[in-house]
Amino acid sequence: MPPALKALLAQLAGWSAAYAAARGGMLPAGVWPLVAAQALAASGAALLLKSARWWRWIHLGFTPLLAVALLLQIAPGWYLAAFVVLALTYWSSFRTQVPLFLSNPLTAEAVARLLPRSRPPRLLDLGSGTGALLRPLARLRPDCRCDGIEAAPAPYLLSCLLCRRQPNISLARGNFWKIPWTGYDVIYAFLSPVPMPEVWRKACAELSPGALLISNSFPVEGVAPDEVIEVGDRRGTRLYCYRPAGG
Repeated sequence: MPPALKALLAQLAGWSAAYAAARGGMLPAGVWPLVAAQALAASGAALLLKSARWWRWIHLGFTPLLAVALLLQIAPGWYLAAFVVLALTYWSSFRTQVPLFLSNPLTAEAVARLLPRSRPPRLLDLGSGTGALLRPLARLRPDCRCDGIEAAPAPYLLSCLLCRRQPNISLARGNFWKIPWTGYDVIYAFLSPVPMPEVWRKACAELSPGALLISNSFPVEGVAPDEVIEVGDRRGTRLYCYRPAGG
């Protein structure tokens, strides 16, 4: 079931449960008990529908925040502005279930140590965001060709601005599923659990023997990694390393 449809069903279930509880006299009088009941019921429905974890928190806060916004009488233009900013930043995240994650400098250092030393390597960052991985990595390994591809307009434009003085970084806006991965020594992914099976299949089909797939935080379900790197940062980042074609 598409994530957007699950979200709609969870909200409808939340309102149905809250309405039934209010009609049955199970809620105290007032708006806020109704709002709280709807939020809890919607979050519970998302759990039953097996929505991604972050959707449960969205359902938990959606109606309370909507009620607060109505009480504050915020001008409609601000809603439009917020929608435009979020759309440009997250773009197709509702469909791909891949939010915007930013890699930290310690992760870039760990990735740099995994790059081949015998030749100038090539790395592709899937969903490169603002270039948070590519910028420090390009400085650590100036011999590395660091390519990034990002679908969302706002992170892509920001990455172009921030990376403009680093000649070994090349950025493109688009869909990483539609470009060939052949010829890369390393594919780096900081996505979500949802696309990892397909990432694995594409890596197995296109990467050369010895090439490395690095997944930040999200292992490929059912596939044992060749190595797991503990980055040692505050969030406890793990890099799951795979060699799809062996080597």
